[in-house]
Amino acid sequence: MSRAPAVRRIVVALLAAAIASPAFSQDFYAGKTISISTFTPPGGNYDAFIRLLAQYMPRHVPGRPQMLPVNQTGAGGLIAINHAGKIAPRDGTFLTLAGQGLLIQEATGGPGLQVSLADFRWLGNITRSNNVTVTWHTSGLRRIEDARLRETTVGASGAGSISAQFPSVFNALLGTKFKTIAGYDGGPAINLAMRRGEVDVRGMDTWAGYKSVFAEEIREGKLVPLMQIGHVREKDLPGTPLLTELVKGDPDKEAVAEFLTTALAVSRPVATTPGVPPERLAILRRAFDDVMRDPDFVAEARRQSLEIDPMTGAEVEASIRRVLDTPKEIIARARAALGETR
Repeated sequence: MSRAPAVRRIVVALLAAAIASPAFSQDFYAGKTISISTFTPPGGNYDAFIRLLAQYMPRHVPGRPQMLPVNQTGAGGLIAINHAGKIAPRDGTFLTLAGQGLLIQEATGGPGLQVSLADFRWLGNITRSNNVTVTWHTSGLRRIEDARLRETTVGASGAGSISAQFPSVFNALLGTKFKTIAGYDGGPAINLAMRRGEVDVRGMDTWAGYKSVFAEEIREGKLVPLMQIGHVREKDLPGTPLLTELVKGDPDKEAVAEFLTTALAVSRPVATTPGVPPERLAILRRAFDDVMRDPDFVAEARRQSLEIDPMTGAEVEASIRRVLDTPKEIIARARAALGETR
């Protein structure tokens, strides 16, 4: 009988180890539903990606959970990311495809972000595609220089989106005369406004995003690219200049352009919530990496003109920390360039 307390302690310890073990963690997802959110309404590139992941990623998660797409629109991604960071469960049953402009928003001290992106548990990045500023063929614009000669309207959504942030950057760095018309409900609404002539330009989206929506119009020359942001030009756009090329020769502007280019390189990042246990994060990261190589997933993405060029969760995490550690003097210049959106 004197051994009973010691035996009980051993049993408790063994149970705790079993609960923390990978095998127990893998059983966690059986019968569960994983929500995957993004900040755009149905019909756009972000929405297409979460629905594709919801279809194919569960087969790579032990226990084969269901996955449910959720659209949390508003404020250029701030509503969705704040929900994921502050309200959503922290057990690995909630994922989010984060808005691309949020990293710049945090690095430059923009308002509205209630949690640091460094606190999220990143699974990976779906694609690395340059951001491109485009116009409709009826606008009369053919080159970015044309936007220096007359006031040019740009459609935008909310404060956390790159569509709202970058017209001011272009005005500051390139001398353009962009006038932002904000309040559109995501990319599809901006695209429609551009087609109708309500605005001249869609300020920013990835080239992969445009190709998924405007494949036929690109072939017909109806969508006109004006400039792009990336470290190298898109192979489809050899004649469209990079932002870094347009500011060449001005060291201060070059530093800001390089910072923004690096921040936008993580263009479609997927995270689970802060505080998810490490063993569950490992399962989700492995599932993300596996689905990126899944032949059926890749084939369906190609059929929908969705570009797959992934990064691992560790690579996304390192990129986010690198941007957030940018020297203060460069951040100050970037903040000044973004001044109109503040």
